[in-house]
Amino acid sequence: MKTVKLLYGKDGMTLGVPDGVLVLEGEHVPAIENIDLAVAGALESPIASPPLAELVARKKPRTVAITVSDITRPVPNSDFLPAMLEVLNAAGVDDCDIVIVIGTGMHRPSTPEERRIILGEDVLARIEVIDHRADDSETLVKVCDYPPVSICRRFAEADFRIVTGYIEPHFMAGFSGGRKGVCPALVDLATVQRFHGFDTLASDQADSGILEGNPCHEIASKVATVVGVDFLFNVAITREHRTAGIYCGDLFAAHKAGCEQVARWTTVEIDGPFDFVITNGGGFPLDQTFYQTVKGMCTALPAMGGKTTMLQVSRCNERLGSKVYTDLLLKWGHDWRGFLADIEANRKETKLDQWEFQMQCRVLECIGRDNLWFVSDGIDADVQKRIAVNAILGDGSAQTRAQRAIDQYVADNPDARIAVIPDGPYTMLSIK
Repeated sequence: MKTVKLLYGKDGMTLGVPDGVLVLEGEHVPAIENIDLAVAGALESPIASPPLAELVARKKPRTVAITVSDITRPVPNSDFLPAMLEVLNAAGVDDCDIVIVIGTGMHRPSTPEERRIILGEDVLARIEVIDHRADDSETLVKVCDYPPVSICRRFAEADFRIVTGYIEPHFMAGFSGGRKGVCPALVDLATVQRFHGFDTLASDQADSGILEGNPCHEIASKVATVVGVDFLFNVAITREHRTAGIYCGDLFAAHKAGCEQVARWTTVEIDGPFDFVITNGGGFPLDQTFYQTVKGMCTALPAMGGKTTMLQVSRCNERLGSKVYTDLLLKWGHDWRGFLADIEANRKETKLDQWEFQMQCRVLECIGRDNLWFVSDGIDADVQKRIAVNAILGDGSAQTRAQRAIDQYVADNPDARIAVIPDGPYTMLSIK
């Protein structure tokens, strides 16, 4: 036996697996050693763009808006925001003329503690910080009539607009980062619904690592172009959430460069499906809800065939997610085929959060509910029994139950072909 540590909550989960199990993980790149020097250099020599200082000097903005990711994304903002603010100050933009917008999309507003995690005390003390509110029409402004698109007013009406974030494989949009910092991060509910509509997600191109022909990418790119982004600052991160790469400058050129490098770092080639796949929800902060946990399931799909059993561990301290999503799962958890038929029949009306269950149904269509094993410490047992997973319950912690399930599977299937994905949704699988 050998041990493998999976991402799980804040501390991880170590499990024992047979020596012959394949560990599927990308390149573990190191963090940038002198981050201050690297950030300064990136701001002075961005990709396909003049330096940030030059752009600001040319435009002479009275107001600047910077959007950052919410708590579900572990972006090391403290690595680069202070340097960015220093450049803006030197160009004549005072702190009082800058607003930071937390790009919540349709997620809940951030808590005070989450803001401290996202931004740090120094930035919070200096700069006005607001949450995007997709459900509050007074905070939005229409930027397009066909199709109708509204966006956070404070961001859209700023004289200079900066998008930040990080690049990772994304199970719908190909990669996160770039244009996603505008759409869905800052848009209205109707636009979020188009971005996640039934037909959009029914496309085979709406998948990890795919940009060309990906309808999610195309919708988000069009919206970001209409809104206008003056400067992008994206990063790639290590497993410990430290900055490993910087891609700043032009919205599309810098994002493309980052996606290409992240793809090289995170892609693992496999030669076909496995009998048993062990994966996870991505660890803190991603695996705090079952909603986000779906990403880990879908990212593992290339390793699955019709007879595959998948074991996924995920902390889920905040349980399933929003009330709307919770109600959706509890309604359709024992009838996922009925759910798919319902949203297809009503494809012109995208219900809130239906997209996440639609993506989970890709896994269910492949291996079925019985073979989708799920282990968590955060969701009540009676709730787990009602959602579309085969909950591994019983005595002991999640780690104990997961290990027991692995041991039993190996005992029952001694010749099984087994793979484990320690980094879960952050690893892209490619069939040779």
